[in-house]
Amino acid sequence: MKTITSLFLILALAVFSSCEGPMGPPGFDGEDGEDGTSLLGSVFEIEGDFTEANGYELYYEFPSNFEIYETDIVMVYILWDVADGGNGSTLDVWRPLPQTIVLDDGVIQYNFDYTIADVKVFMDFTVSELLPAETDDQVFRIAVLPADWAMDKSVDINSLNSVMKSLEVNPNTLKKFSLTK
Repeated sequence: MKTITSLFLILALAVFSSCEGPMGPPGFDGEDGEDGTSLLGSVFEIEGDFTEANGYELYYEFPSNFEIYETDIVMVYILWDVADGGNGSTLDVWRPLPQTIVLDDGVIQYNFDYTIADVKVFMDFTVSELLPAETDDQVFRIAVLPADWAMDKSVDINSLNSVMKSLEVNPNTLKKFSLTK
């Protein structure tokens, strides 16, 4: 008897689970609102000279129309070298800050700090004399990354190329700011 009841219940379950009813009426459209902002990050490029007059600091204030959140991650990369790309082309070599150069007579370090309003790139050094190659026409890229996006394991935030590719940023369309007078 238990076997017949079990078979009947299984058959009833199979029949009722495969039934579909007519499609219900569509829901109402919501109210129109303002367009949201993109959660993808932004990349800016700054160039400047480290001098005694500016305290060996380059200060960049985020534009007033740019919103940065306290949870965002800011990365700064220095243009470290320009390599031969073959066929007469060149390739930029970017490194994340901080970067340290150890010399015979001391150390030079490029570093940065930031707030939700600005970024400051600065040099610390113990050498007696800085060369123009270490101070003049220094180029940096500042990447502002939403924390949720940056924590994605598929993006190497230490690689500017990986960040820009993931953000779909074209290097030719970057906003560039010269901080030299």
